[in-house]
Order: sequence, then structure tokens, then C-alpha cells
Amino acid sequence: MVDITGRVRSLVEASRITQGLCSLFVPHTTCGLIVNENADPSVASDILTGLAFLAPVSGPWRHAEGNSDAHIQAVLTGHSLLFPIEHGTVLLGAWQGIFLCEFDGPRKREVWIKILEGVKGG
Repeated sequence: MVDITGRVRSLVEASRITQGLCSLFVPHTTCGLIVNENADPSVASDILTGLAFLAPVSGPWRHAEGNSDAHIQAVLTGHSLLFPIEHGTVLLGAWQGIFLCEFDGPRKREVWIKILEGVKGG
């Protein structure tokens, strides 16, 4: 699990959009995006252990590439996230961080970000 919170915050701040939405999408079938605690590193370890328990490497999989566990774990975590932007920053809870989860790597991965400005009005 790679903590990408700082990178996302930096891109949002650089956009100079003060109110809107930040959309993240990962265009890969064997990794995912999650929001979870980033204060205690044992949480990330526990999440990965739990996912490996739910979709073990040695399952009854038929996919010839041998990485069905990674595909299933990616489905469980999901491929996109959406965050509100207020006062030029991504809104997260006190303990939350944004993570790219790699289930079949390491590989070169991309996270696509789209920052949308909110509608101004009264």
C-alpha cells in the first residue's frame, strides 16, 4: 500500500480550485484505491493480510496468468475515489489517508486525477 495522500493534496492545491471535487481512478485490473487510517502502519498490514485471506494466491482459480488473487483483491478495494474540495484542500477525516494498493507487482502504475471546480452561485 502506497500512501498517495501528499501527492493528491499537492495537485489539488496547485490547481488553485477552492471548492469542487477530486476524482481519482486507477486504470489497472490488479491494483486498487482505498481510504483508511494512515497513522498506524499496522493497519495497512492488517488490510493486506485480510485481503490475502479473502482471496489467497492458492485459491481454486482458473485464470492462466496466475494472478487471480490480485484481480479479486482489486475488485474488493475498487478502482476509483471521489473527494470534496473545500478551501483549496481535499477533505479527509483526521486519521484518513489515500492509498494505492498494489496486488501484483511491483509494476509501474498510474493514478488518474480529475479536479472539478464547484459551481458558484447563491
